[in-house]
Amino acid sequence: MPPRPHCPCPTSADTARGRRLRSALRVVLAPALVILSSPLPLLSQPMQLSQIIQPDPSDPGHKGAEVYCFMRKAGNNHEVSWTAAYALIKRQSASLFKTSPEHGAVMITEAVVKSPDAYPDCGQFLGALYGSEKPAPLQTDIPASGTGGPVPLPSGGGTTRHDRYSY
Repeated sequence: MPPRPHCPCPTSADTARGRRLRSALRVVLAPALVILSSPLPLLSQPMQLSQIIQPDPSDPGHKGAEVYCFMRKAGNNHEVSWTAAYALIKRQSASLFKTSPEHGAVMITEAVVKSPDAYPDCGQFLGALYGSEKPAPLQTDIPASGTGGPVPLPSGGGTTRHDRYSY
């Protein structure tokens, strides 16, 4: 007896399986399509004024900016203010790696620019974070041994950015 030719017509078992598969795909794909077709919540909702003005108090950049700006307004120079702010940023950062001085300066700048009302008149000090302010030459009252005059200072053209952030 010759073999029966295979009929491409679906059997009742095949059609039931196909219906179950299509139903399962609808259950899985329908919510995914709805989620993907909806606008992103961050982009579709307007920012509230309180989100713009109020900095995040737990952010290390905010804390560093607070310290830096407060100290500069109180009359401290850049070096002292920067050392205090950078020490706080290093300790408060939750990163596995140490925060670089360059990144610390960027964190302070971002905090001040995001919330200028929280740091009034601090924008004038931000340039010093990037080397626009030359430190005052060191002066000492103790003369070098064997001389009676002031200690000569090396004339290297000031402190470079690399020297400033080498700690």
